[in-house]
Amino acid sequence: MAGSIPREFIDEVLAYTDIVELIDSRVPLKRSGSNHMACCPFHGEKTPSFSVSQPKQFYHCFGCGASGDAIRFLMEYEHLSFVEALEELAQMAGMEVPKVAYDNKQARQNPEQFELLDQVANYYQYQLSHHAQAHKVQAYIKKRGLSDEVIQTYGLGFAPPGWDNVLNVIGAGNEQKIQALSDTGMLIRREESDNNRPNQLPWYDRFRERLMFPIRDRRGRTIAFGGRILGDGKPKYLNSPETRLFHKGQELYGLFELKQALRKIDRVLVVEGYMDVVALAQFDIRYSVATLGTATTSEHLQKLFRLCDEVIFCFDGDRAGRDAGWRAMNNALAAIKPGKQARFMFLPEGEDPDSLVRQQGKAGFEAEIDKAQSFSGFFFDTLMQQVDMEILDGRSKLVDLSKPYLQQIQEGVFQTMMVTRLSELAEIDRITLSALLGIKTAGVASIDRSVAGFKQKSVNRASPQVASPVRKAIAYLLQYPQLAELSGDPGRFVALELADIGLFVQLLDLLQNDPNLNTARILAHWSDPRQRQYLEQLAVEPSLLSDEEAIRCEFNEILQLLGRQFQQQRFNSLERKERQQGLSQTEKKEYLQLLNLLNTKQP
Repeated sequence: MAGSIPREFIDEVLAYTDIVELIDSRVPLKRSGSNHMACCPFHGEKTPSFSVSQPKQFYHCFGCGASGDAIRFLMEYEHLSFVEALEELAQMAGMEVPKVAYDNKQARQNPEQFELLDQVANYYQYQLSHHAQAHKVQAYIKKRGLSDEVIQTYGLGFAPPGWDNVLNVIGAGNEQKIQALSDTGMLIRREESDNNRPNQLPWYDRFRERLMFPIRDRRGRTIAFGGRILGDGKPKYLNSPETRLFHKGQELYGLFELKQALRKIDRVLVVEGYMDVVALAQFDIRYSVATLGTATTSEHLQKLFRLCDEVIFCFDGDRAGRDAGWRAMNNALAAIKPGKQARFMFLPEGEDPDSLVRQQGKAGFEAEIDKAQSFSGFFFDTLMQQVDMEILDGRSKLVDLSKPYLQQIQEGVFQTMMVTRLSELAEIDRITLSALLGIKTAGVASIDRSVAGFKQKSVNRASPQVASPVRKAIAYLLQYPQLAELSGDPGRFVALELADIGLFVQLLDLLQNDPNLNTARILAHWSDPRQRQYLEQLAVEPSLLSDEEAIRCEFNEILQLLGRQFQQQRFNSLERKERQQGLSQTEKKEYLQLLNLLNTKQP
């Protein structure tokens, strides 16, 4: 989606953002020389190694290697997507992300709707403690043992009896507000008027006599509600409908509260109900979320895997719970990436997270989480229940059942290990099995090479070695963009047969067209993640030279060296052509000029 946002807009947002001010509001910084320092928020440390440069508008940790601009910081620190982080910065700068950045489900939202829903949430919260008929809800909350702190954190409320409370209190006879409340799902339009009630209003409240749970987005804005009825009414739980603000396949109840409670999120527990989330929070288990009347979707999982490396699904232990677990597993197949894992926790019959945590307490409940079944264990155990593993036909059927699922897993070590496990269960050679499944074979040696390559990349990422003149020149340009004025026409370097010369020419061309770019805004022009990561490494590469004039002189020497290399390269090319087919008069003249230059200049 980021690719659809105009580059000029991203650049403008970064130009309006002060990265020191942004980071300091979240991680207190102290000035140290020309930079600002702090203990890194992305890994535990006691000695500050997290550096933020105001001139470059760039941060870098010399301990873990984390680095980037203001957008990257918000993505990593607040666990946001690119568009979400850009939207946050744009709002701070008084700007609005262009429509092109949103898909059809994310159509531009009306700020008035957020404000109205927050008013509704406040109204419900007030009614919980003040309404004359709230005693039943209060008794239920007391029975559940919820503290005032938890009630306030999750904004629990009460929708009182009556068909027009929200209509009259929040709508207040204002047609525009009433329409906005209808658009957000809080009001329902009557299909036809009752002739026996001529004064009947055309609208009525969606929620009545329910314990209310506000559903919040990543900023803490109310976007929808869930309501639990107390008594025998139906349905037991009622959610807001899909609106421009609320898409149940994308949102998770309790996610905002989780992120507010925990800065470091190691794992997330996905449960089935609002009350489960709130009850677990009462026992200081603050890392649970709930789906909103739908199965866990791939969009849910992508959002969760941006937060942490491990997601545990918690379901009832009955048939319905295991079916829900299988649907979640199916949606997780394509979402699991290297370093991420999903596990499955099935509760004893008749128990839910609320009842179990009351019996066993926090330590006991977390011990049950730790025993959750692995992805592969749940996957193969479920399929093996459908076949007879004692006979060849049964093992063959297991392969057939597994095939469409394994093909969805991202190519890599996890897919290879799943295939290896299937080969053990089906008693078939793994290479033969991979061919039957239509999956590329990855031997142990290739896995070892991948791991070794990853380790080597990690070492390089932590301490890149600027060896070649071109790499050194790129590093200097990223740190001192004004050096581009020394280079002349970048096109003269294009034909050089040197590593990184293309990046160098692109960088020179960019800076000559806009000499006022800082490091962060330069990097924003690279959408290729590999190239950007490489440039980020060079942007923080320490130089043996600290004097800017000395760096300027060395950069100029590199330009001269590259010029001589191009001359030598061109001379060698003409010399080969002379031997093979001869030169034209123009080429002979160029050949003699180059020969004279190369003989009179120092190599």
